[in-house]
Amino acid sequence: MGIVNSTFQFSLQHMADQVEYFNMGTNMKVDVNFALDCTEMGLLQLPAIENGNSILDPYGSWLLKHPSALDTFKFMTSIAKGRKMVVFLDYDGTLSDIVENPEKAFMTNKMRMAVREVASYFPTAIISGRSRDKVYDFVELDGLYYAGSHGLDIAAPVQSINNGQPKHQTSVADTEGNEVVIFQPAIKYLPAIHKILCVLSEKTRSIRGVVIENNKFCISVHYRQVRDEDFCTLEKLVNSVLEEYKEFHMSKGKKVLEIRPDMEWDKGHALNYLLDTLGLGASSDVLPIYIGDDRTDEDAFKAIRNRGDGYPIVVSSTPKDTMALYSLRNPSEVNKFLFRLVRWRKNSSLDKKAKYRRGNGNGINYKGVVSEYRGWNPKGGLERCP
Repeated sequence: MGIVNSTFQFSLQHMADQVEYFNMGTNMKVDVNFALDCTEMGLLQLPAIENGNSILDPYGSWLLKHPSALDTFKFMTSIAKGRKMVVFLDYDGTLSDIVENPEKAFMTNKMRMAVREVASYFPTAIISGRSRDKVYDFVELDGLYYAGSHGLDIAAPVQSINNGQPKHQTSVADTEGNEVVIFQPAIKYLPAIHKILCVLSEKTRSIRGVVIENNKFCISVHYRQVRDEDFCTLEKLVNSVLEEYKEFHMSKGKKVLEIRPDMEWDKGHALNYLLDTLGLGASSDVLPIYIGDDRTDEDAFKAIRNRGDGYPIVVSSTPKDTMALYSLRNPSEVNKFLFRLVRWRKNSSLDKKAKYRRGNGNGINYKGVVSEYRGWNPKGGLERCP
């Protein structure tokens, strides 16, 4: 039975009891059926009460549709018992705070500890817009799976049969000699990406505060430090460059313009690819969790919604349109959620002896795993422009 269906069958009587408890001494009336429709998944979120009247600020109203994953944790794990959970994580804005300088988006030691613990109990992957090698340098953990360039560069345990063409999958070895499959469906675009990088670097030189980041199969144009009056000039300039490269498109993120090959592959495809390589793509017993904060993460949320099972969780402290069903306010709450997930697994009577074992395809010893491309720095560096 799907998670969504299970949620709608959650006891209305239990929710009515909650309302009656919190309603004592007030004249507030809550339509439980309406509340269930609003929450869509999770426990009832009750509004604040003042003089017998309910008060909802915009974020509180938004939480009715996207309840906190911390507040609804018991409900989420009650459905997850006995099922195979796989954890997918974005990096910037999820595991690290958004910072002025993208090169200094370091995660805290406490967050690294949480991710390490999660990866020891659940298959865990990080899917980032950064280059695969760059996000590994930030995380500094083996035993995980890494997907960079918004899913266009994936290190997986085995080849996928159902997702991605075999010609884009190359077998290499990790530091312990285990097979690792590098999946790169956009490799033919690398020469063009190099040219775009060179042109952008030259044309944006006069705009103060622009940071152009080479993420191997995509380009990130950061404008967090650009003056507001210069942004329109920057956007027009980027669009003018892309007029020469019709096979690429631009999308907007948090103070960043993302340039990617115009192909049918995104973080949602990467999620399904990794599930397939773990042997869980067609399983009705798997429960994927995806936590992310930006627009490109919406593709992964959509993929989980399409499966009918799983927990898409958006990281946001303000209301926003999203396909996610749950929310967390910031990386600090992500950290709390991850540690709580580990404690739940440790204390589960069914899983006390089921600690996730690395090796044999369960996580990759990533150091030294690189993708060779003639003339290209696998760390994401840029060749000298002509």
